[in-house]
Amino acid sequence: MAFLIHNTNHFFIITFIIFSTFYSCYSSTNDTITSSKSLKDNETITSNNTNFKLGFFSPLNSTNRYLGIWYINETNNIWIANRDQPLKDSNGIVTIHKNGNLVILNKENGSIIWSTSISSPNSINSTAQLVDVGNLILSDINSRSTIWDSFTHPADAAVPTMRIASNKATGKNISFVSRKSENDPSSGHYIGSLERLDAPEVFIWYDKRIHWRTGPWNGTVFLGSPRMLTEYLAGWRFDQDKDGTTYLTYDFAVKAMFGILSLTPNGTLKLVEFLNNKEFLSLTVSQNECDFYGKCGPFGNCDISSVPNICSCFKGFEPKNLVEWSSRNWTNGCVRKEGMNLKCEMVKNGSSVVKQDKFLVHPNTKPPDFAERSDVSRDKCRTDCLANCSCLAYAYDPFIRCMYWSSELIDLQKFPTSGVDLFIRVPAELVEKEKGNKSFLIIAIAGGLGAFILVICAYLLWRKWSARHTGRQPRNLITKEQKEMKLDELPLYDFVKLENATNSFHNSNMLGKGGFGPVYKGILEDGQEVAVKRLSKSSGQGIEEFMNEVAVISKLQHRNLVRLLGCCVERGEQMLVYEFMPNKSLDAFLFDPLQKKNLDWRKRLNIIEGIARGILYLHRDSRLRIIHRDLKASNILLDGEMVPKISDFGLARIVKGGEDDETNTNRVVGT
Repeated sequence: MAFLIHNTNHFFIITFIIFSTFYSCYSSTNDTITSSKSLKDNETITSNNTNFKLGFFSPLNSTNRYLGIWYINETNNIWIANRDQPLKDSNGIVTIHKNGNLVILNKENGSIIWSTSISSPNSINSTAQLVDVGNLILSDINSRSTIWDSFTHPADAAVPTMRIASNKATGKNISFVSRKSENDPSSGHYIGSLERLDAPEVFIWYDKRIHWRTGPWNGTVFLGSPRMLTEYLAGWRFDQDKDGTTYLTYDFAVKAMFGILSLTPNGTLKLVEFLNNKEFLSLTVSQNECDFYGKCGPFGNCDISSVPNICSCFKGFEPKNLVEWSSRNWTNGCVRKEGMNLKCEMVKNGSSVVKQDKFLVHPNTKPPDFAERSDVSRDKCRTDCLANCSCLAYAYDPFIRCMYWSSELIDLQKFPTSGVDLFIRVPAELVEKEKGNKSFLIIAIAGGLGAFILVICAYLLWRKWSARHTGRQPRNLITKEQKEMKLDELPLYDFVKLENATNSFHNSNMLGKGGFGPVYKGILEDGQEVAVKRLSKSSGQGIEEFMNEVAVISKLQHRNLVRLLGCCVERGEQMLVYEFMPNKSLDAFLFDPLQKKNLDWRKRLNIIEGIARGILYLHRDSRLRIIHRDLKASNILLDGEMVPKISDFGLARIVKGGEDDETNTNRVVGT
């Protein structure tokens, strides 16, 4: 019996070792295809980290079979081999051909459906491996050198570490081709490529015509596509190798994140982001009419905020074809007006000297296409352009340096922010006329404003005199405690309008309550949503804090500071009217068990960055140095896009003097 038990133990040990060895061998080769290990239609190989699979699949509503690589599941496809040569049935097989290429065969007749088509691989000594980044690599077994890989032969998608590449000298080009439709992966009409390598840009082409361009990369953002800064949260990077090939790639700082950037069938860029292998964000670079290449033609400027007449000519220019322009056919663009020809610099005409040309600046503009670069300073950029009779415009960016244009300015667009200051060359007379018009306008406005203030002052003095003589204080007169308020700096709201907007300050309209008092949601007569902050008579804060908040925030304007629209000081009330924040305050998300689930790490990081930008503006970049002194989650408001806005400046302190780094307080403040 002892002998039997002893032998039985040996049997189990030997069996375990054999099984473990077999499993180890199987596991180590489950990510590869060799000449002796093919891949059939109903099989897949899996990357070592199990995130990627290679196998056959069929799109929705289709029986065609394609060999592809996908992330987690088939819907997240990142590469397709035979996108233009689909199999009609499940007879496909993937193997290493006798010439060393990776091929898809029809096992019924042995015909080659698709091949890597490398002309001189080392015969049968090849192996194809699906690695952990999603790249399928065909390599030589002996030298372990890469013969071919899927990352350099993309379909319509890019993943982190995959590179778009371009080298005009060698002709090397790695670009992306869209699908025909969501359910038809065959090659579509749009191609994404890297162009203008002196200041690289991403171009999208439609049947060899430029459809859209990002504008040049300035190290932080594409100057012609400012939305990519906020919509695409991945980090972009450009590199150049010793052969002069320029590469564009993107990645995430956090290893748990992954993204699929694809060129959609309608020519837009789409990014799907994953966290811990689960999809959590899908973003598309939105396109409007002004984004389409050359929408307004040469020297035409596109401004989407001017719908429907989005195209306009710069000063000194006029439509080339007025009839077409009037019918909103802007493709022929603009030309210089008669008599507005350039004089160039100090051009001598006989014995007389003609005034030199000058520049009109157009801020927040998308840099035109076909920019030439020069590595000089801002001032040198201007003087060089002025000295060059063929230079029509210039712009300067600290990263790209000097950009100038010697041909027609094409694909111009006006942005609310971002872009560059574009300086367009015009005759000196036009600039002088422009300055004259501005001077007249400034004088007229100043005169009118002065007269308005005098009228207001006279009116207030009359009201005060009238009140003294009638024995009662007028209802709408600002009290003595509020005398510092400047009526010409802040709009005043009528009490009745705010009462109607908030449903008589009904509890159902209350958004919250703080040290200042309750805050109500209101809808004004024009439909605008506002937040009305009403000073409570029992509040620990009073007129001083009210006046302080008005004095501070009325002078500030920043994306991450809540915007004060106006105030109301009638009937003994003190109310502040702010822009409405749909997502209320940050504490409603942080401390609510259900809401906190909506704050993934990416949103939290964006909120932190936004708060930091707001504080930096208060402490350093604003015209006033301001210490908030009551910064907490309940004073961070969130708009509809979860952009944080710092609020509640009742306890804020303005620090006077550019060199002050400390100040005193007479009481304990903050929370």
